[in-house]
Amino acid sequence: MWPSMKQRIVGFDLARALAVIGMVIVNFKVVMHASAPDAPWWLAIFDALDGRASALFVILAGVGLSLLSKRAREAGDPAALRADRTGILKRAAFLFVAGLLYVQVWPADILHYYGAYMVIGALALSWRTGALVGAALAMMAGFVVLAATLDYGAGWNWETLAYAGFWTPAGFLRNLFFNGFHPVFPWAGFLLLGMALGRADMQSRTVLYRVFIGGLVMGIAAELTMAIGALLGAPGSGVWMHLWSSGPLPPLPLYWIAAAGDAMAVMAACVWIGQRWHDARWLAPLVHTGQLALTLYIAHVVIGMGVLEALGLLGGRTLAFAVGSALVFSAGALLCAHLWRRRFALGPVEWLMRRCTA
Repeated sequence: MWPSMKQRIVGFDLARALAVIGMVIVNFKVVMHASAPDAPWWLAIFDALDGRASALFVILAGVGLSLLSKRAREAGDPAALRADRTGILKRAAFLFVAGLLYVQVWPADILHYYGAYMVIGALALSWRTGALVGAALAMMAGFVVLAATLDYGAGWNWETLAYAGFWTPAGFLRNLFFNGFHPVFPWAGFLLLGMALGRADMQSRTVLYRVFIGGLVMGIAAELTMAIGALLGAPGSGVWMHLWSSGPLPPLPLYWIAAAGDAMAVMAACVWIGQRWHDARWLAPLVHTGQLALTLYIAHVVIGMGVLEALGLLGGRTLAFAVGSALVFSAGALLCAHLWRRRFALGPVEWLMRRCTA
């Protein structure tokens, strides 16, 4: 179902590895309630990763959907396109169910949201590139409309990040589409943007340059706007108090634009690195880590945080300890992924998904 190894652009796997490592750092920092009272600038640097690594992860998923359907789309083969769409929907169902099981362990799970995004991606598989970009922007605008009409804080205890009523029909739908950790509005827009980017010829240096510069301009412009806005002060109350915030809760437009731009720049840079050092020995472990992203995403909570909890090392830790623990886990993940891929084509969870959706 996915492109063969010979067809893969290794830069996408490299970018996926960086996204997973970024999510590990963010999640370790959050779950440990990490602080850095003597170095607030150091905390600010790592706070900037919040919502950026996961946005890159979702955009790369969109790129993958476009690569998967490329042959059917270019051949204008409706039967092949239907087969691709069916395969995507099966994987979406697997991720949705797996995520709902995983949320019992990790409330900030992205997998069940990811499954919902993929349903939208499957429906949009044959759309024109311009329509995909327009739909991505519409998802962002849709969140603004919802935030203006609904209570974004409904269900939340912001001190503990606990969500009441998640398993009730109303609470579940509200969390999934509007005010969860990674709600469909606007997060599915990242996947649709990735699908549009996946139509571009990433083997072209000119295209890579345009994607990199375009992403850099988007990111810098959004960050500057937020910085200037923060100096002017919040424009109102409620969700709008966070209008100038770069964080993903709530995912307001400036955050979305900044995260999308940052992801585009990082992805283009990774593709260039993959082209430049395609056969470098140091690149292989990172590429293999990206190929086992789903397994490692689950492992960082079940194994990484599980070991720390067993040792009594979760909660009330310094930022240095949290980041150091995340990097130690990531180094172990790199080694394990590299050794695993030398013998097996798929990671354990990737293999299970393939078996369940074949």
